[in-house]
Amino acid sequence: MASITFKGNAVTLLGNEVKVGDMAPDFKVLGNDMSEVTLQDTAGKVRLISVVPSLDTGVCDAQTRRFNEEAAKLDNVEILTVSVDLPFAQKRWCGSNGIDKVVTLSDHRELSFGEAYGVGIKELRLLARAVFVVNSNDEVTYAEYVGEATNHPNYEAAIEAARTAK
Repeated sequence: MASITFKGNAVTLLGNEVKVGDMAPDFKVLGNDMSEVTLQDTAGKVRLISVVPSLDTGVCDAQTRRFNEEAAKLDNVEILTVSVDLPFAQKRWCGSNGIDKVVTLSDHRELSFGEAYGVGIKELRLLARAVFVVNSNDEVTYAEYVGEATNHPNYEAAIEAARTAK
C-alpha cells in the first residue's frame, strides 16, 4: 500500500493501491449536474485521472489548471479531476477560473473512487494527491501516489503516459 504524508504527518489511505498493469477499478462519483458517473461513462477513451484534495487550495488549483491547458494538446484523452469538493463548488470553481476542458467529479458522497484507487485519507475524509492513466481497454498504464499530499505530481510523466496510451 502506498504511504503518504499530509503536511508532514503520516495518514492512513483507505482501499487498495492501484498499480500499472491492473484493470482500472470502477467507481461511482457525481458530476456537476449531480448525475452519477462511473468509469464506463468514458469507455473507449484514454483517461488521465487527476486526484486532488480540494480545488480551493494552491497546489490543487495549479494541478487542475495545468491539466486543463494540456487537454487541448491530447487527442482522444479525457481528463478527469476527482476531489471530495461538492459538485456545486466544483462547478463554481471551474466557471470562475475558466476551466472548460477538464471534467470535475465529486467523490464526497461515498468515497467510492477514494476506496477503489486507494487514495481516501481516513483521518481527513479527503483524497490524496495522485494521477492515474487508464487506456481505452481500462488498463492502468500510469499510477503516481504523490508522497506528500501538498506537493505537485510529475506532470510531464503523466502527460507523456496519456499521450502514449492507446
